[in-house]
Amino acid sequence: MSNVIIGIHGLGNKPPKPLLEHWWKLAMIEGLKSNNYKNILSKFEMVYWADILHAKSLSETEKDEKSPYYIDEKYVKAPENFSIEDRSSRQKVVDFLARQLNRIFLNEDLSLNYSGIADAIVNKYFKDLDIYYTENCSPENNDTCKAKDIIRDRLLKKLEEHKNDNIMLISHSMGSIIAFDVLTFIAQNNKINTFITLGSPLGLPIVIHKIASEQKQRHVIVNHMTTPPGIMKNWYNFSDILDKIAFNYKLSGNFSENSHGVNPRDILVVNNYMINGIANPHKSFGYLRTPEFSKVLNDFILTERFTLKEKVMHKTIQIISNLKNQILIWKERRFSNGDGS
Repeated sequence: MSNVIIGIHGLGNKPPKPLLEHWWKLAMIEGLKSNNYKNILSKFEMVYWADILHAKSLSETEKDEKSPYYIDEKYVKAPENFSIEDRSSRQKVVDFLARQLNRIFLNEDLSLNYSGIADAIVNKYFKDLDIYYTENCSPENNDTCKAKDIIRDRLLKKLEEHKNDNIMLISHSMGSIIAFDVLTFIAQNNKINTFITLGSPLGLPIVIHKIASEQKQRHVIVNHMTTPPGIMKNWYNFSDILDKIAFNYKLSGNFSENSHGVNPRDILVVNNYMINGIANPHKSFGYLRTPEFSKVLNDFILTERFTLKEKVMHKTIQIISNLKNQILIWKERRFSNGDGS
């Protein structure tokens, strides 16, 4: 049984798949190296779904900062001197507000109070999530209604492809909602060794309500959320207290353990992503190189023992994969510049 790491990105438009996949790898490798782990990154594959909701990808060659296709947050290495202020006061405030938010918006049966307010917030600030949860279908928005099923199907196919492998599933932001839905509703028998959520909005009342509503549609009546049945060993939930998307970061209080005794382990980290002097505590690259994530990643890598011959082969495969990514990225740049056919 081989180890494989599967990543699923979050909301918003993205660079082309090869480039985003490459940047995720660089962030994980950076984290392993900076935290003194010597192991080689396991095979990594990305489930890419931005193209389902966005007709054109972000482009590295776009120089106009006002263009919707300009990449303003590329992968960059961690800053050498990243200042970390005392966060204890903020944590107390966030914990208090999160409890109040659940009490105000969620009933005991997980139905939603003030749904109009919640829907308005999602519509304004989380466009992709709003499309994902579209329920009122008509001929005019038929493509939108299909988006959720198409997105889920991409992850399902990747899990099926690796059903005989040892899987670590990493999900960032809205990707954690997609991953949770797939593991809960359509891939209950697919085994996941380790499930990772980064900057996850799964604790938000509107998300919990949407999951509960789908359960009721499937005639599963519950008054609490449960860890998906296929998660066998671990569910780690990494959050930065400054990450607004992961405002309700304590998933352990919302999701009970599954039959394997697995429930979320909430771990607060410092996301040190910064570019041009501007920090983004929600950025995937910052999460993927934190010491806490790197330790979990290294522990997973160690579950696969290679002989010397296998190590050489694995390293060769990794180099070839990186070269292929570089070629695809180069072709994308040529095409974007009008040099390709």
